[in-house]
Amino acid sequence: MNIKIISKKDLRFFLSIVFITSMCFAQNSNWNNVQWIWQQEDGPSNTWMSFRKTVTLEDIPDQVEALIAVDSKFWLWINGEMVLFEGGLSRGPSQAGDWNRKQNITPTNSWYDSINIQPYLKKGENTMAILVWYWGRETHKGTHIDSGKGGLLFSANIGNQQVVSDASWKALQHPGYDNMIEPASKAIVQYSVQFNAQNAFGDWTEKAWYQNNFNDTSWPSAVEKGKLGDAPWYNVEPNIVPNLVNHGLQNYEHHDALKFPFVSKGETIKAKLPFNKQITPYLEIEAKAGDTIFITTDNRLNKINATYIAKEGKQSFESFSWMNGHEISYTIPKGVKVNALKYRWMSVGEMVGEFEVDDPFYQRLWWMGNNTLFVCARDNFMDCPDRERALWIGDVADQVGYLFYSMDYAGRQLLKKAILQTTAFSENGVMGALGPLRVRELVSQSLQFIAQGIWPYYLNTGDKETLEKAYPFVYDYLALFPMQENGLPEYRKGKSPDSWDWVDWGVKNTADKQPIQMAFYYFALKEAKKMAEVLGIKEHIKWYKDRMKIIKPAFNKLYWKDGFYSSNAEKFKDDRANAIAIVSGIANPEYYNQIVDNVLIPNRFSSPHFEWIAEEAMCIAGRHEASLERMKLQYQSQVDEKSMSTLYEMFPKGGSYNHAWNAPNTILSKYIAGVRPTKKGWSEFEIMPELVHFKNIKKTIPTVKGIIEIAINVKDLEYQLNLNAPNGTEAIVGIPKKDKAIEKVFVNGYCIWKKGKINKKAKGIQVEGEDSKYIKFRIPSGDWKLKAVYEK
Repeated sequence: MNIKIISKKDLRFFLSIVFITSMCFAQNSNWNNVQWIWQQEDGPSNTWMSFRKTVTLEDIPDQVEALIAVDSKFWLWINGEMVLFEGGLSRGPSQAGDWNRKQNITPTNSWYDSINIQPYLKKGENTMAILVWYWGRETHKGTHIDSGKGGLLFSANIGNQQVVSDASWKALQHPGYDNMIEPASKAIVQYSVQFNAQNAFGDWTEKAWYQNNFNDTSWPSAVEKGKLGDAPWYNVEPNIVPNLVNHGLQNYEHHDALKFPFVSKGETIKAKLPFNKQITPYLEIEAKAGDTIFITTDNRLNKINATYIAKEGKQSFESFSWMNGHEISYTIPKGVKVNALKYRWMSVGEMVGEFEVDDPFYQRLWWMGNNTLFVCARDNFMDCPDRERALWIGDVADQVGYLFYSMDYAGRQLLKKAILQTTAFSENGVMGALGPLRVRELVSQSLQFIAQGIWPYYLNTGDKETLEKAYPFVYDYLALFPMQENGLPEYRKGKSPDSWDWVDWGVKNTADKQPIQMAFYYFALKEAKKMAEVLGIKEHIKWYKDRMKIIKPAFNKLYWKDGFYSSNAEKFKDDRANAIAIVSGIANPEYYNQIVDNVLIPNRFSSPHFEWIAEEAMCIAGRHEASLERMKLQYQSQVDEKSMSTLYEMFPKGGSYNHAWNAPNTILSKYIAGVRPTKKGWSEFEIMPELVHFKNIKKTIPTVKGIIEIAINVKDLEYQLNLNAPNGTEAIVGIPKKDKAIEKVFVNGYCIWKKGKINKKAKGIQVEGEDSKYIKFRIPSGDWKLKAVYEK
């Protein structure tokens, strides 16, 4: 018998094939007889394709779920009613093994959405209408993998009747959309829109093509292009991120002179949004045929625009290619009667997290940071919405710090998607920092994502299944760093041609790259060790321990010079290198105050990408007031700019004006309000506030266990904390000593602690301990009102 030992790479390939095959079989009951459909031509790029299907139903079941997959986006109507506004995700959910990209083989699966269509169905004839937008292109930023063919896959079991996409559907390329326009930019995969209503077939009217009464007898039949599993779409995987929240058509914040209806004088109308949002612009007009309206935003980078060419008479239009900004500009020809200008805001989940404080600067800064997080999330977390819309995992790691304080389930799932995509598209052990199209290694970002992305995801969610999938790639990547005789890993620039050892923009030529990478590597080892402990991989735990034991003293021996860490004390006195040394845990705690005084207070070289890490390091060093002062110095000019609602890519401003890596909210939530999980999934969390000069703080946190609500009020001789903690949680609550002795502590009106002793009436509440700063109590879930009285 000949036994062949297969490599780890081949094994991973085999297992992924088994997984995908088994998943396909599991889906067969839903996907029987389904076909990818389109027109005869495979594309072309930037095609808007209209599909219609009429079915007759005798009964309506209690539940009907439609499964829809497309390349690239879709809009669904049933019986003329909008069911889903913008479904589908940019392609690239997973990849089975290391495929030969040189031969342009990218057998990548497609996402599918599950949609409850039961409320829209009726007995008798039902018309299903789907508009599919096929992008047909990729960009060098790699946010979308083009299948090379437009396609729609549909399946719905309605009682005993199965409705599937096949040649019985009608399909026609929408004649209103001009697909010959140039892309919006080289970096953004989406196109702008040019729509000629004179060529369209009754859009946005009572006789629109998606209505029941539309006559589609002249439309050609759809062309069957392949079965489930066929190239180039391959298999389908469920979209794990909930559909975007449709906030509906809303009015702009118009100035007083803009009252409807009005007749345009030919001027550009600037319609203001309440804050920087992802929107689709809408209008209602009465015009002459050929009147042309141009819609754009105040973005100065790669803009998505809309051009609308009117037909004769009364009409409405909404551009489905989303744009963002603070102002939407409509250039409307003279004589056009304008009956309405509106917009539709779409968001990933709801803005659930809240932070209120009695200092208007930090209150506004948190609001701007929150807006920045939401405008940088859609198909994926992105660096910014107006230049690349790209999944840079270093930017995602920055977002992770505060998304758990701001975003609900949808945000957590979007992070899960980022983790699965990033790890699944690893090649030869390399975890790329930009994806999913190509594996481009940015060493510090890959290490940062392990430490500040993957582990925090597990800690905040308790999602062990995702950790199990991601962890092998984490270990493989960390094993790529050979150790040197000096006790440190070899400095890695990356192996692929477009790898990059970039760490930060900031002030030019001030980044001390070597100690930054060493600290990030140590940080990644430390957090990966926690992953191995959760998964029970003992040999890896030992491997991490052994490396960390060698690296930490070697780092301090090599880089500690003159009161700060540096590879060259005359050249570098870098706030980033010293900050990550503290945050990673590789720095000697005895050095913390020297680092703060010698580097983090006087030197502010970092961009926003590293700024929050510098502020976190100061908090870890116990210098919370200095951290807030630094934060204010860095962000003051942006907070003072009242026309802005999001935060810039650079300091004091520059680049995009809504960049994901701004994370002051992490500091305000985790260290000033002092709220952070201490066990997986927020089953245990602590509240250790560092109020500094604040007298009032309110915090709402959307966790996997439910909403946590906290309100703190401080007076000279009294400290009050109201806490509402969901079921399945325990809170470790610290009562600040404030340099005063605490005389009594009351909970819900009962004195539970007096002069150092617990009262027997304190059912379910335990004294957790005491240190120089806090008296700590363990409190179960529920609604609690704590009051501490200080001695005079």
